[in-house]
Formats: sequence, C-alpha cells, structure tokens
Amino acid sequence: MAVLPWSCRCGLSRSPANSRGAPAPSPPDRRSKYSGQSVRAMPMRVLTVGKKRSRGTQLIVEEYKEKLGYYCDIQDTLIKSNPKLTSDVMVQVEAEDMAMMLQLKPEDFVVVLDENGKDVTSEQIADLLGDAGNTGSSRLTFCIGGPYGLGLQVRERADATIRLSSMVLNHQVALIVLMEQLYR
Repeated sequence: MAVLPWSCRCGLSRSPANSRGAPAPSPPDRRSKYSGQSVRAMPMRVLTVGKKRSRGTQLIVEEYKEKLGYYCDIQDTLIKSNPKLTSDVMVQVEAEDMAMMLQLKPEDFVVVLDENGKDVTSEQIADLLGDAGNTGSSRLTFCIGGPYGLGLQVRERADATIRLSSMVLNHQVALIVLMEQLYR
C-alpha cells in the first residue's frame, strides 16, 4: 500500500529515502507560510472509528470544539467500530471502511491519520490547513481509524496522509492530539 504524496498541496515533499521516520525539514524560523495572512476558515470534521469514548476524552474533545468554534465550524463524528460484530479483523476493517466512505463527500479535502503517514510539525499542519482552504474543497475532513486501522478505500480517497507521532497512538489519544493541533 503506497502512501500518496501531497507536496502539490502543502509545500511538503517526500523523497523515497525520507518516506518513513525522519521528519521533514522545517524552515529556519519555524513559522507557517501563512503566518500573518488571512486564510479562509474552512469547516472541519473529524471522523473517528471506535466505541463510546471515555468521559475524560469526551470532555477534552468538547472543550477543543468550543475553542475552535470561534474560528470555524467543526463537527466530530464517531463511527461505531465492528458494526458486524465479527471476530474476523478484515471483515471488521472493511465494514468500518464502508461506513467511513459513506460519510465522505466528493468535495471534501480528506486527511488520513495513519502510522505510515508523513511526519509533520505543528507549522506543517498549519500549512496543510491553509493549503486545503485554497483547493476549492468545501470541507476539511480528518479520518482516524479504529483499533485495526483504516481500510483501503479511505486510504486511497485521502488527499493527504499524515501521522501525529512516531509512536502508534490509541484512536482516542490521536483524537485529542489532533484537536489540540487544530486549535494551535
């Protein structure tokens, strides 16, 4: 499975030698290319696969949604994991994949969070947000998979594939980290 490059949209490029592990070089001043500029506030949505969230996670997500609400419209959608109640992992991932694809619209700019994605800094996420607003897309959608990851259809639909950490994060932790980075 190949991770699609997204250099044309965000100014980041991935060379074959740097496709995993090493963070992309950042500019010397470590500022977003949009610092001090007006950028179109694009509606955002975060799709996560999982079971009912813990009370603590939900409180933190709600706090960040409230903070982000001053700048843009943000939605948080939880897709039930293992909708077919199967013990077969592949069937489970395919069912979750189909449920997530039903939530995506053709005009969405889709960013997949995946352990094999591109390492990004906070500044590069800011650039990604700014660049997504310039693509003509009507909404920015982040996809976070369940315990077994995302399916092939969602990965292929992605306009960008990133990872938040070199470590594999639980989907609830990934959601909290993503919300904080969006607010930052």
